[in-house]
Amino acid sequence: MSKKMLSNILLLITAIIWGTAFVAQKDGGEIGALTFNGVRTLLGGLVLIPVIVIMNKGKFKGLVGPDPKEGAKAPLFAKSEIIGGVFCGIALGIASNVQQYGVNFTTVSKAGFITVLYIAFVPIISVVLRKKVKPILWLCVGLGALGFYMLTLMGQEEFHLQIGDLFVLLCAFCFAVHIMVVDHFATDMDGLKLSCIQFLTAGGLTCIAMFIFEDPSWDAINTAIVPILYAGILSCGVAYTLQVVAQKWADPSVASLLMSLESVFACIAGVILLGDSMAWYQWLGCAVIFSAVIVSNLAEETKDELALEEAQAQVKE
Repeated sequence: MSKKMLSNILLLITAIIWGTAFVAQKDGGEIGALTFNGVRTLLGGLVLIPVIVIMNKGKFKGLVGPDPKEGAKAPLFAKSEIIGGVFCGIALGIASNVQQYGVNFTTVSKAGFITVLYIAFVPIISVVLRKKVKPILWLCVGLGALGFYMLTLMGQEEFHLQIGDLFVLLCAFCFAVHIMVVDHFATDMDGLKLSCIQFLTAGGLTCIAMFIFEDPSWDAINTAIVPILYAGILSCGVAYTLQVVAQKWADPSVASLLMSLESVFACIAGVILLGDSMAWYQWLGCAVIFSAVIVSNLAEETKDELALEEAQAQVKE
């Protein structure tokens, strides 16, 4: 088996884990959104620590330290990675908790597709930050809005948006903000380390909020231990590690499309495991949203290829 084929299989597994994790969030959220999310996110960060140690065995000096000079041994976590991870963790914590509240009040099938609308929000945020946006991405925004309408509002006698759908839509915007924050900090950092710090930060802050706004107990956590372990270890720890490993050999455009399949697998899992049902126009809305995701991914990949070709041309000159 070629490395490229193996990477595609690993990314497909990643999408399946992420998609089915919506079912775990639905089941586990009954103990309290903050309790479930805090424990599972913190667990996801802790799971990544031994992975980082193994992948950097013999290459680091100490636990925390300044950014190393070229050729010198690096600390397990450099100060810049911690700072970047904390900011990313704050953004992730807000986004994931808003999502968890939304999942508690809507179906898994709808939540999976509404969440990927973060693709449509990224161009809007980019305009606010005065960054150039390809015109085709505005088509994706329109498709995303149309798909959201078909999925949540079409067929109703009165204009009424379910509170869960509204929370998941807000979470999509928050995840778009998180993407922009990660984009700012992740340029020269180890993705696995940055992810570990952000999970620990998001989990730690959520656990603090858990004790303030909820009444957590070990008995309640124990009743949801399977969803917590699945969402924490598999969704955060294993799936992210598979993504990092697979993207070393995967074609970027193929990788982004395979990972976006999480929305499809969330829908399938919701129908099979939880008995979710949708009307034909809601299924069509899912297809429209997924089309927006595919077009936006292809547009971004084309943009990156053109930038690379331009840079190579300048080098030749």
